[in-house]
Amino acid sequence: MKDALIIFDTTLRDGEQSPGASMTRDEKLRIARQLERMRVDVIEAGFAAASNGDFEAVRTIAEAIKESTVCSLARANENDIRRSGEAIRPAARGRIHTFIATSPIHMEKKLRMTPDQVVEQAVKAIGWAREYTDDVEFSAEDAGRSDIDFLVRIFDAVIKAGAKTINVPDTVGYNVPEQYAATIRTLIERVPNSDKVIWSVHCHNDLGLAVSNSLAAVMAGARQVECTINGLGERAGNASLEEIVMAVRTRADVFPVESRIDTTQIVPASRLVSQITGYPVQPNKAIVGANAFAHESGIHQDGVLKHRETYEIMRAEDVGWGANKLVLGKHSGRNAFRARLLELGIEIGSEEQLNLAFARFKELADKKHEIFDQDLHALASDEAITPEFEHYRLVSTRFHSETGETPLAEITLTAGGRETHSKSSGSGPVDAAFKAIESVAASGTELLLYSVNAITTGTDAQGEVTVRLARDGRIVNGQGSDTDIIVASAKAYLNALNKLHAGSEKLNPQV
Repeated sequence: MKDALIIFDTTLRDGEQSPGASMTRDEKLRIARQLERMRVDVIEAGFAAASNGDFEAVRTIAEAIKESTVCSLARANENDIRRSGEAIRPAARGRIHTFIATSPIHMEKKLRMTPDQVVEQAVKAIGWAREYTDDVEFSAEDAGRSDIDFLVRIFDAVIKAGAKTINVPDTVGYNVPEQYAATIRTLIERVPNSDKVIWSVHCHNDLGLAVSNSLAAVMAGARQVECTINGLGERAGNASLEEIVMAVRTRADVFPVESRIDTTQIVPASRLVSQITGYPVQPNKAIVGANAFAHESGIHQDGVLKHRETYEIMRAEDVGWGANKLVLGKHSGRNAFRARLLELGIEIGSEEQLNLAFARFKELADKKHEIFDQDLHALASDEAITPEFEHYRLVSTRFHSETGETPLAEITLTAGGRETHSKSSGSGPVDAAFKAIESVAASGTELLLYSVNAITTGTDAQGEVTVRLARDGRIVNGQGSDTDIIVASAKAYLNALNKLHAGSEKLNPQV
């Protein structure tokens, strides 16, 4: 019998710390439902003390998820831990994940605490957390640059205090596989009662080694891996869930562990996270990239046609490629529409919202003959389904673009409930549309990114536009989808402006 490898997904917490990747409560819930469908063991739903919105998101997920453990992150202080404890209270299985920095530079420069004080605070944190749950995880922030003797000491203390999972994070992506594996092996050998806890790793990708470090740690005795869908995360990102899971599954001859992940849900999860966060997946990304199973070379094509395993070490369908299910068309009824949304984990709050969503579905079906799951997820991202206060709302558009003529955009939008008409020219129709919006909004933002992707295949596919705006150090992503790329662009720009207008500053801890 192989050991179980616990998959701890932190897309909703660490992944959300990518610039502009902040998600609403409803978007987090949709991703959490997909993670549960994929049979992820632990879902880190957020950092409950970061903001009231984060607290509500963690609590909502704790109420909805039944098959996975729901976890909240907390610094090693009483307020954070009590907020986390209250947020996970409704969960069928809840975990509190508390952390404190242990590297000399962090203790001296950031915490301004002595090693003795750090150990004392860590032990207190475990005690507070155990008032809410017996499932307590402890992380030594920046363990990758910490003194091994001090790690042995603090891990011994928190295990005695009742921690059940010990996480050894490479917080700044500094380690290399052989060194990291040696650290894990040494800790398991030297820490008293190391066999009474699960050893976990959380690797960042600053040197492109997050997955390699995680897998090396598994070979050294780690039995939980903390990772994210698409490797999403702050800076260069985190270890990629899909790469770790498929490496362990494909190389079962090497790894002494197995996960319980339903791998056919990997590609749907990847697409959903990409769509909600506005972070496209690079075509050559392992497992979930568009080219991952494409063979352009003539020799490779010939080999694959003769025998698949000449160039393919896993099947595309095993990770969910081909799961872009044709589900609905223009003649589909309201009940079929509602049923499919629920199957996808998209809940409609009221009959009025369902009517608005169904009306938009019919509009799309008139423009686009075939409606796929990805199209429904794009519809679900629209405020008609998850209504929140919108300061700006698009009413109507008119664009003119002709060879040799200056492109023009005429846009009618509401700003604070007041309808305004604006007109502008630009170097192209998208530029003209953005300038027309800015003539009303005067937002003072900087455009950092403009990206267009097709949601599905075919010339009638919806275009999905991501716009990244920055103002006063705050970065947001806006998304918009439509069969008309210019309209989708205007929607995305307004979506980003609405996020900036709504505020929602919060803390983003590193582990």
